[in-house]
Amino acid sequence: MTTNVNTHNPHSALRTPHSGRVVVAMSGGVDSSLTAALLMEQGYDVIGVHMRLHHLHAQSTKSCSTGAASSGKLNKGCCSADDVEDAREVCYELGIPFYVLDFEGDFRKTVIDNFVSEYGKGRTPYPCLMCNRYVKFDSLLRRAAQLDADHLATGHYGRITYDEVTGRYSLRKALDPTKDQSYVLYHLGQSELSRLLLPLGDHAKTSVREMSAERNLVTADKPDSQEICFIPNNNYRTFLEKVSPGMVQPGVIVDTAGNVVGQHGGVPTYTIGQRKGLGALGPDPRFVVELRPADNVVVVGSNDDLLSDSLTADDAHWTSGEVPVEPFRANVKIRYRATEVAATVTPLPERRFYVEFDVPQRAVTPGQAAVCYVGDEVVGGGTIERPL
Repeated sequence: MTTNVNTHNPHSALRTPHSGRVVVAMSGGVDSSLTAALLMEQGYDVIGVHMRLHHLHAQSTKSCSTGAASSGKLNKGCCSADDVEDAREVCYELGIPFYVLDFEGDFRKTVIDNFVSEYGKGRTPYPCLMCNRYVKFDSLLRRAAQLDADHLATGHYGRITYDEVTGRYSLRKALDPTKDQSYVLYHLGQSELSRLLLPLGDHAKTSVREMSAERNLVTADKPDSQEICFIPNNNYRTFLEKVSPGMVQPGVIVDTAGNVVGQHGGVPTYTIGQRKGLGALGPDPRFVVELRPADNVVVVGSNDDLLSDSLTADDAHWTSGEVPVEPFRANVKIRYRATEVAATVTPLPERRFYVEFDVPQRAVTPGQAAVCYVGDEVVGGGTIERPL
């Protein structure tokens, strides 16, 4: 028998409604706000926690007492002072404790430093994955234990089920395919899944907005964050030049035959598959097909040059906690907004795996995640090393 741990699970008394203390990661957005409200209504002892990750967006744009806009510059990313006050106000209205915890050191070491390092290697990292893995579901889980909490809950759109026969937890897609975030949670193992609650996985985003409005939550109409929280104005170049002076240097653009066809403004400002910003390089469309940071070279080619039959990935994580012993069929997603594609996945030594696609895929990008699904279940994933 498989049960949804966010509704009822006879495996553990702490998994049934109306029991247990839960720490809710409160970003200041509508999703985490409703998460806290729903769990409180179910009878959990809820504690709201806002994670202070960095100080880059310290300016608040509204008064904490009135919510009125001030003359400050609007920050559309997350983690601003406005977000802190929105989270605080929601917790006040719900009548639950609220804490702001400092994770800036952990965030800088595991997310920002990794972001800069990966770009320096010619890869395109996904910092939200690293934040989830090392900060939310590692550091915050430890803090939750210090608060005597049985569970951690977030506003992610995903589902967790428990199989009484195998004694294992599974991570599954959210019911709303337009909001599913299981891709960024592939690293979760049995220990994390056994303590995690994802109440929004069974709801559509429109329903979340409606339920939030019904409860008069201040965040009900708040827009979703679209930017990387530590990149002001989404300007990667300025950020990289600031934190790693000399990293972004102009150089040459070559075609796949090695002919110089143009100039670039810095390897870290390009990604595989990019066309915009290359300038006129000839009569036919050109795309970035390879980055060579050691030589400070950007390689361009045709759309066909972007097609790959396969890839290798490293830093593999398997949700069951056991490495598959033989190749298996799966649908593989190679970026957050990509469509899953049928493939054969072969485990390799040293926490690596090989993916052979049924149909060649475009712009397989080193640094992004390759996540493996069997049906609606996430079975594992890893970081793309290179396309083949």
